[in-house]
Order: sequence, then C-alpha cells, then structure tokens
Amino acid sequence: MAQHGSLEEFLVVAIDAAKRAGEIICKGFYETKHVVHKGQVDLVTETDKACEDLIFNHLKQHFPTHKFIGEETSATTGDFELTDEPTWIVDPVDGTTNFVHGFPSVCVSIGLTIGKIPTVGVVSDPIINEYRLAFGVYLFTGIDGKGAFLNGKPIKVSSQSELVKSLLGTEVGTTRDNLTVEATTKRINNLLFKVRSLRMCGSCALDLCWVACGRLELFYLIGFGGPWDVAGGAVIVKEAGGILFDPSGSEFDITAQRVAATNPHLKEAFIEALQLSE
Repeated sequence: MAQHGSLEEFLVVAIDAAKRAGEIICKGFYETKHVVHKGQVDLVTETDKACEDLIFNHLKQHFPTHKFIGEETSATTGDFELTDEPTWIVDPVDGTTNFVHGFPSVCVSIGLTIGKIPTVGVVSDPIINEYRLAFGVYLFTGIDGKGAFLNGKPIKVSSQSELVKSLLGTEVGTTRDNLTVEATTKRINNLLFKVRSLRMCGSCALDLCWVACGRLELFYLIGFGGPWDVAGGAVIVKEAGGILFDPSGSEFDITAQRVAATNPHLKEAFIEALQLSE
C-alpha cells in the first residue's frame, strides 16, 4: 500500500520533476559541457548535478519522509541502502556520454520503490520531445498494477516469439579492464548469430522502455552503475506485459547491477542464449 499519498499522486509529482529536469537538459545539450571523469570513460557534467538537485528538492517538498537515492550522490560516495521505505531512485541524466557528445539519446529516469519493489516509474526523453513539440511530451510512465504508457497511451511489449526475428538491445558499459571487455564482446558475438540485429542506444532506462513499447524484443545489461539505471524502467516493462530477470535466469534484483528484459514468449529461449553466450 502507498505510504503518505497515493501512487497516482506520486506519479504526478515525478512527472513534474522530470519535465523540469528535461528543460535543464535541453538547455545544456547545445552548450559547452564541463566534464568530470568518474572513471576512464564514465562521465559527469554540471547538468547531471543540477538535474539531480532539482529533482530531489522537488520530491522532498512533496514527500519529506521518503528516502532518496541518486546516481550523482550515491555513486560518488558509494554509500546507499535500499530499505522497505518509499524510496525515490533517480538517474538525472541517463546517457551522460551521449549528452556530452550531442548524441540525442538521453533521458531522465525516476523510480519509486516501496518494499524494495519498483512501483512508480517515469522516463522522460527531453531531446526527442524537443523534436516533437507539436505532438506533446515524450514520456514513458508506469504504476504497479495500473499499466504502462507512452504519452498517455497504453503500451505493450512485442508479441514476437522467435529469437531470430528479434531485435536485441544491450550496452558495453564503462568498465574497461581486459577481462570485462573480452567477456562483453564474446557475449555479443555469440548472441549476434541468434537474433536479427543489435542496438546500443547508450541509455539503460530508454532500452527498457523500448522493450516495454515493442521497439526491442530483448535487452540485457551486466555491470551497470546501480539501481538508478533500472528503477524507472523496471515497472514500465512489467506493466507493459514484459518480464525482468537476471541474465542467469534467476529473479531480478534491483541492486544487483544485472538485468534482462523481454516478453513472456521469448524468456526461456533468451535465457538459454545468454547462458550459452558465456
């Protein structure tokens, strides 16, 4: 049960926060970026920090008793604890490398967990929205038990049942040690023989939403940054009729930095393909 408000109220406030952060992203997208390296290829900009501050301040004004986990605060300190309390998990700019390079695949991801379960999700693509102003916002939303939507219209996962006719999404991540790179490329090379083609958009949250609306049939990612990458998209996939799980086939754990998503028809074949690709 929702605490200190309804799920619908939580969604409305999260949408407002995402839209406001999106305005900052759109402004910064065309300006010179001041980039700081969190790792060899893991980047952060002043826009990431400004968006996270805005989102958290907005949510805290409405829900001061809730907990908060954000990429820029939690990833910096390496210290966060996900409890059963209502917890907002935010990636203020998912696709920072895309943002830095002017590649238009960037989103705001806001998820609310209750009892550690993704319950409300908002993923906003402000750059695409800017290109589509005549058509209104470009916004994925989901509420546990209430369905998933794109721009207010219901969405569903693909009904495809054959791997060879499926489009696969993944990312290479930001870890660049030899063992990780070799394992990643080996997995991709093996999977390419079993699917129609492969896409990498540079945003885990958008990848999940594209599974939710049927643009991708399959998605997996191993070794991403943290729960902020999946908290918003997880409930959207589930409410669109999709299934989330660990790439090994075990249960999805939002804190495990491992995720796979597909429709019910492809799950078993996808798990087998992933296991054989190791």
